[in-house]
Amino acid sequence: MSKEAEKHADKMEVNKDEQIGFHKGALATLAKEREEMAKIVTIVDQLMQMHIKALKDLGVDLEAKAKEMMDKQKHHKGGASNDKGKLDELL
Repeated sequence: MSKEAEKHADKMEVNKDEQIGFHKGALATLAKEREEMAKIVTIVDQLMQMHIKALKDLGVDLEAKAKEMMDKQKHHKGGASNDKGKLDELL
């Protein structure tokens, strides 16, 4: 193999190693981001549960309101919607 061919092969190997390192680094970063996102979702769910409990303690029955909304949707659309029972629609 000539010196030029060896240089080219070395460049290709370095380039491949750099690409592998880049992708591995990206995956490691994204895995950490996913973990943090899961923590955020858990915290949001806990806060929502706290507010649901507070509303229940104050006499607001979200389940009854959800059922009421489902009944209204059935009468207006002739069937249940895919979005039935969503908490954000109740508020």
